[in-house]
Amino acid sequence: PGLVDYLADHPEAPLGQALVPGCGLGHDARALARAGWTVTGLDIAPSSVPLAKRLAEEEALEINYRIGDFLDDEPYEAFDLVFEHTLFCAIPPARRGDYAEALRGWLKPGGLYLAVNYMITDDNGEPPFSTTTTELDRRFGDSFELLRRWTPRSYESRTEKELMNEWKMRS
Repeated sequence: PGLVDYLADHPEAPLGQALVPGCGLGHDARALARAGWTVTGLDIAPSSVPLAKRLAEEEALEINYRIGDFLDDEPYEAFDLVFEHTLFCAIPPARRGDYAEALRGWLKPGGLYLAVNYMITDDNGEPPFSTTTTELDRRFGDSFELLRRWTPRSYESRTEKELMNEWKMRS
């Protein structure tokens, strides 16, 4: 819901190439494609991609879905926008530095990083892992300018537990 609201509130935003890492069944990729973006959905789970492709075809949306690893694959293209919904919280804390480094490789200088972060504080040793605004600022603040941060409309089970961040990569 946060992405849908963001797109509705920014109809004048310049369009371009968007990457959705951890795309799952492609809900966010389809929302971006409906808004006019050229979209690539990337997921490490081979079972997700065929289902995401089928759902996009049902809506006659052209989306490039690929099986791949956002953290470890060499970026094959630089994107104008990287959007992720709760992918950062799925990354083990020891690999979050790798996440920030990978993001810089996948995104064009001046590009936007739009993220819905799941702001939980109790870890049980498996995803989702906790995060804080302090950690987000530490991980991304050197390479990215925080444009805006807000509590988005969320799924009922996540109301008031998500934080949406709009960052611009420094040139």
